[in-house]
Amino acid sequence: MKRLIVAGIITLGGFLTAKAQCKSVSALAENFDTWKDINKCWTANSGKAMLYASDKRIIFYSMYSPGENMYLVTPKIVPGTYTLSLDISDNGGETTLEVFSAASPSDAKSFVTIAKPSKITGEKKTFTISVKKETHLGIKVLLNIVHQAVYLDNFSLNPKK
Repeated sequence: MKRLIVAGIITLGGFLTAKAQCKSVSALAENFDTWKDINKCWTANSGKAMLYASDKRIIFYSMYSPGENMYLVTPKIVPGTYTLSLDISDNGGETTLEVFSAASPSDAKSFVTIAKPSKITGEKKTFTISVKKETHLGIKVLLNIVHQAVYLDNFSLNPKK
């Protein structure tokens, strides 16, 4: 019994330590080249679809679940004004991108839109983001047909000068 309790405490301590290593940041530069899976300091939600790291980018894939709200959430960022830029494209059809802040990356009710949804056209997207308190930043993608995909790369968040 003692071993079971000690093993449980060690396991829980490992989870807490892993989360504690994800510190708030004031800049992010991610090209996803080394990701084999979603980084532990980021959060991904694909619903019934798929959201994964592959081919040196992040792929949002609808499978047979068009209309599913899929999002990728950053580690916490410190208050400030930022320039967010990213390369985003799709494999056809109508797709949209929305940028939001999130008090809790696992609670969609805490998401607040920062930039209105915009059509994904295959061009680099750039946004000016202002946050007043520590928050996570999220990218939400909406796919409208089966077997549709959106590709995200070169995510850059820098303090605005």
